[in-house]
Amino acid sequence: MSTTVLVLTLGLPLMLLLRVPLAFAIGLATIGALWTADIDMMIFAQRMVSGTQSFSLLAIPFFILAGDLMTAGGISRRLVGFADVLVRHRTGGLGMVAVLAAAFFAALSGSAPATTAAIGAIMIPEMEKRGYSRAFATALAVAGGIIGPMLPPSIPMVVWGVMSETSISDLFLAGIVPGILLALGLMVLCWHHARKHKIAAQPKATRAEVWAAFNAAKWALCGPIIVLGGIVTPTEAAIVAAVFAIVLGSGVYQELTLQNIVPVTRGSLKTMTIVMFIIALANGFGWVMAFEQLPGQVTQTLDGFADTPALYLLMINLLLLVIGCVMDNLAAMIILASFLVPIGEQLGMDPVQFGAMVAINFTIGMATPPFGYTIFVGAAISGLRIGQIARPLMPMLGVMIGVLLLVAFVPQVTLTIVDLLR
Repeated sequence: MSTTVLVLTLGLPLMLLLRVPLAFAIGLATIGALWTADIDMMIFAQRMVSGTQSFSLLAIPFFILAGDLMTAGGISRRLVGFADVLVRHRTGGLGMVAVLAAAFFAALSGSAPATTAAIGAIMIPEMEKRGYSRAFATALAVAGGIIGPMLPPSIPMVVWGVMSETSISDLFLAGIVPGILLALGLMVLCWHHARKHKIAAQPKATRAEVWAAFNAAKWALCGPIIVLGGIVTPTEAAIVAAVFAIVLGSGVYQELTLQNIVPVTRGSLKTMTIVMFIIALANGFGWVMAFEQLPGQVTQTLDGFADTPALYLLMINLLLLVIGCVMDNLAAMIILASFLVPIGEQLGMDPVQFGAMVAINFTIGMATPPFGYTIFVGAAISGLRIGQIARPLMPMLGVMIGVLLLVAFVPQVTLTIVDLLR
């Protein structure tokens, strides 16, 4: 193994263990690798610039802004209210409300942290008031957030589509069935939890209550149709989502004012800057990996352990889950894209199915201890420690992994809708 490969494979994790900020760790590892390989450093600057010139990447900042504006504009609260009148009378109904509301909000924001924050802030106190433990309610908000990057529009799908040159529109479609399956699985867990702990169901909503909740949320419910219907590119969808959030929050609901839109936008800009800076640096890192033929070396190593394609695919999923547990999902996809794409080709998987599998893998990492970002969001909202949230979260992670295995081994789960609309 060359010195350059050692710097790439050991330098980055070592710096992360030393708590060097992710972007700087990526940049330093890349510079170290270029120096040991005696490659002109100008290539790194060129790759950083070229890696951020994709038009599709504009979708990311606009979706981030849209998610933050929707939370501040009262859209999430109205979606929760409508979900409440639909299923609150079922056993585990209030938990199901959280899942349904997360699915509604996911179809507008495309972001796991935004979905967890928007739904958790409303549902965690309410579920605790109705007999659920605070830990279970928080875990459900964390798990519900993972629906966000599965259903279209999805920020991770945009990133993977750009990095792997896969159709982003097809990736959006590929996430619909897995997102629905995850939502159904979490609702079954809510039913089981409520039955086990004898949590009473709420009174069934009257027709008047259903109509009132629908009337309050009707414009928010139209959001996915307005955002995705007839939109040619993901970037256009993201821009429409941001404009829709501003119009609805300020013009219709009148909860988005100059007093709160400025700090919301400032927070979104900080998040956008971090993401785009990581993308720029990771492009250079990925180029060095490809130059050193690291993906081929790893593939050959895995070939020695896996006798069948199924076992090989299982090992790849296990590897990605482990990486997702300790690394930000977007950063992981950006860094490993040049490594993973050839593996998908070797396995003979459809690029859309493989891309959905990768994106869902790393998305699950966002809800996995110890470094899952949505867990930190849930902990911040609830005031609980990560360990307190982790225990009730484990069965939910089991549902997520079950969905992931279906995505990996049953092509129809991701490709049926894609094939129908191609």
